Amino acid sequence: MEITGIAQHRAWRERVLPPVERVRPGLWSIPVPLPDNPLRYVLVYGLEVPDGIVLVDAGWDTPEAWDALCGGLRTAGYAIGDVRAVLVTHLHPDHYGLAGRVREASGAWVALHPADARLLRARYRDFDGLIEAIRRQMALHGVPEEEAGPLADASRAILPLVRHTDPEHMLADGERVPIAGWNLRTVWTPGHSPGHVCFHEPDRRLLLSGDHVLPRITPAIGVHPQQRHNPLADFHDSLAKVRDLDAEEVLPAHEYRFAGLAERARALAEHHASRLDEIALEVAAAGAGGATAWDLARRLTWSRPWEEIQPFMRRTAMLETLAHLVMLESRGRVAAVDDAPPCRWRTVPVPAGSDFV
Repeated sequence: MEITGIAQHRAWRERVLPPVERVRPGLWSIPVPLPDNPLRYVLVYGLEVPDGIVLVDAGWDTPEAWDALCGGLRTAGYAIGDVRAVLVTHLHPDHYGLAGRVREASGAWVALHPADARLLRARYRDFDGLIEAIRRQMALHGVPEEEAGPLADASRAILPLVRHTDPEHMLADGERVPIAGWNLRTVWTPGHSPGHVCFHEPDRRLLLSGDHVLPRITPAIGVHPQQRHNPLADFHDSLAKVRDLDAEEVLPAHEYRFAGLAERARALAEHHASRLDEIALEVAAAGAGGATAWDLARRLTWSRPWEEIQPFMRRTAMLETLAHLVMLESRGRVAAVDDAPPCRWRTVPVPAGSDFV
């Protein structure tokens, strides 16, 4: 993999906001800050069209994000009123949250894949039912009662970061996005969210990858009340779907631009294969009594000790662990025993003479 966003990479190392950049003729990268978040910023891309500019993603709804977006547009020679559309890669707040305010200020139309669009109201408006479902999920998978409620309620903290708006346009897999001057194709890549999409521009040999393929970190893939049944299997299929696209440069939503899409996609798949093996070994070590997803998450290797992981990220860690368990179950390596909560996971015995590995 080769880093092509040199200024972005330097800014990442120095923990500062990267500059607004003209990436290609007619294409801008506008960093929008995410204060107090390990991702630091989201990279909003501006695509020039004959009558204005189209955004890919928007950031979340904070004064700092709004000012940075408007300032970035000014650097590119545009005002917020020149935005004609916001193409949202997925429904998470740092990508969708500011789309509603952009629409109010400019009249821009908003686009999202239908699998994410149908989740918006339950996630950001009528959210009490979803939070209760998350609380039940936490309890089912072994989170202690004193932590299950706070972990579920952590979702409320992100609600002010979203200006809800219903998308006018649904992004269908393989569809050419209706913007002039660009041959932008929608690539549905479920995994990180049910309706995550990338945008492939074959004429310019570019892939705007959202959170699907990032240069340094792996996107969070977790089982969630709003997720598909086996999101990690979806993610693997989605990696295969983009791996061989003709793209000389990848424009991700975080970190920095890079070349080497196939190499990076393989590395992400290998990471999850190693994680599956690690979790399978932990399940086996638990013996006949099995282990809950919460038990297993606390034993796994993370980027920092478990005691230093903040509550919301502990929830993410548990849901990622659960996604790997579901994947292992689909491969016949572990089984869930959930006749009496909490759900526990046990190793599936391999029949004598089997060539299963």
